[in-house]
Amino acid sequence: MSTAATIVREARLTAGLTQTELAARLGTTQSAVARLEAPHANPTVETLERALDAAGRRLELASAPAASAVDETLIDRQLRMSPAERVTAFMTAYDNVRRLFDGARGGLA
Repeated sequence: MSTAATIVREARLTAGLTQTELAARLGTTQSAVARLEAPHANPTVETLERALDAAGRRLELASAPAASAVDETLIDRQLRMSPAERVTAFMTAYDNVRRLFDGARGGLA
């Protein structure tokens, strides 16, 4: 993922501009452009858009769905079961956990 700093720097370099030249187009100082290109720079979207425009670029924002932290295949499998199958699966899982617990308790004695 690109940062605001690398986006501004790459746009400026692609346009063949120095920091001083980009600053002149923005009506600001070279040091202000250097701060935009510094690691951890956090400009507003408006400032980023202005800097890119001055370098002959345009800002495009997009979003994408986040990866789910839940295994949806397990949910789907459960939803396809009948109520009786769900109860049987629960009882089997419960018995397995109970055996593990009992085995762990036996190892502690």
